[in-house]
Amino acid sequence: MDPITAAARDNADWCAAVCAAHGLTGVVDTDAWSVPRRSPPLYPDAVTLRPGVDPGALLARIDAGPGASVKDSFADLDLHRHGFRVLFAAEWIHRPPVDPPAAPALTPVTTAAALARWAAAHGGGPAFRPALLAAPRITVLARYAPDGTVTGGAVLTRGPVVTGVSNVFGEGVWPAVCGSASSGVALVGYESGDDLAAAARVGFTAVGPLRIWLRD
Repeated sequence: MDPITAAARDNADWCAAVCAAHGLTGVVDTDAWSVPRRSPPLYPDAVTLRPGVDPGALLARIDAGPGASVKDSFADLDLHRHGFRVLFAAEWIHRPPVDPPAAPALTPVTTAAALARWAAAHGGGPAFRPALLAAPRITVLARYAPDGTVTGGAVLTRGPVVTGVSNVFGEGVWPAVCGSASSGVALVGYESGDDLAAAARVGFTAVGPLRIWLRD
């Protein structure tokens, strides 16, 4: 599987897990993952899984009214005529299964109280519900200061082919994120701007563009 497709599928799995924690059941096929009711804030209502998906058919799968969003994984959709605009663009990233940088591993978040503190530091707030901690493929990771303050973190979604890295935050945390992932497994995710540069410094390569479309 090519890195972009692997990254898109992994990201769709993560979005599905977040929605499931909110009681929302998604649908997945060769075209896309989608959820028929509005997804939690900051999460898309659909993620395309191959190039060339028909825009009309995709939007028919979701609540396409104001507030709808679509992750255009191959940056090949044109949703302007459907009332959407590009919210932002980013790059899928891939790191081959090589040894991680030397850095202390991050600490798994295992309780609802710890997740609440992590979410507050992250800024995602109510999107992260305790049900995520029971998902077998998902590990929420935190970096703690000596006083117990959360100073950084990330989420890993472990799969048979790749491990997804998302929600990375905190100054200089990328080496520790790589060190916390299983050795011998490729890592994927997406980033932009300074976060993309930080990922590149620990061995990630940009492999292709994506766009997030939003209907205001």
